[in-house]
Amino acid sequence: MADTFNYRIDHHGSLVRPTDLATTGVEQAVEDAVVLQRKLRSTVVTDGDYPREDFRSTVLDGVSGFRRTDETGPDGLVRWVAESLPKAGGPLVADWAEKLTELTLIAPKVSLPSPAYLAATTYQPGLGPSSPRELGEALAEIVRAEIALLVSKGVRLIQLNNPLLLDGDPGALSFEEALAVDALAVRPAERPEGVRIGVCPGWTAPAEVDRARTEQLYAGIPADRWILPFDQGTESELDLLRALPSDRDFCLGVVDATVPGLEDIDTVMERIDAAAEFKDLEDGAVSPSRGFADVATHPLLTAEEQRRKLTLVETIARYVWGNEF
Repeated sequence: MADTFNYRIDHHGSLVRPTDLATTGVEQAVEDAVVLQRKLRSTVVTDGDYPREDFRSTVLDGVSGFRRTDETGPDGLVRWVAESLPKAGGPLVADWAEKLTELTLIAPKVSLPSPAYLAATTYQPGLGPSSPRELGEALAEIVRAEIALLVSKGVRLIQLNNPLLLDGDPGALSFEEALAVDALAVRPAERPEGVRIGVCPGWTAPAEVDRARTEQLYAGIPADRWILPFDQGTESELDLLRALPSDRDFCLGVVDATVPGLEDIDTVMERIDAAAEFKDLEDGAVSPSRGFADVATHPLLTAEEQRRKLTLVETIARYVWGNEF
């Protein structure tokens, strides 16, 4: 799928919130985030998830049928439960995306939680929807409609996050059900040139990759782009990439977004060289391993550490592709 729209210098979407966010206001903070991303030569821009509590909020904040509980998991995410089938009262994040198109000519990017992930983590037996599959399919239609709206507003890169797909336990949905639900949200449709719908199936590679399961994953969801972990230098990371069909784009998470220390660039390039033995790098891109603040109140790094990581991603991209962006 090699072409000029691979958005080589990517990131997952969430950025560390500024300490003065309450004072400056969200809109000004987003404008400042766009400036930062352009200075760092990113080939996409996002709103940093600044308007939201966490990476799921793009959907949960804009639909009915869910209740926020007082429980918080070890990952810092507040638990939500589905009390009825969800309904969207209007656009979810398209208005913010439209603001991005007014602030920069660079391709806007939006990250959304996948419908299967939301269904698997919010379904509660005996409450509301009759099954997690029913809940997931209702969410898939909402997400699919939002994707179409985002594209019409000028968004060119949309990433669905389902961190359970590489996990051994996909939650309330079976693995097959999760694939079917997420496929509903990204099933092929007419798309303008340069639009990419991507899926991030997890933040880290499993200890061992089940080749048959991985091939089932890629075949089950017709995404254009797969955002894969690639920051630890394990054979499993190579196996995930090796199983990817040749007609799919890939984005490699080459720096660890959870530790402040910078990766050795020669080590990263050796890993990419190993991938180049069986993949055409013209179909690739690079990014951090995950978002820097998937939960607003739990940033993984400081703003300065984040800047250094993003600068390193840009440097790695230029080592791989020169200035061909």
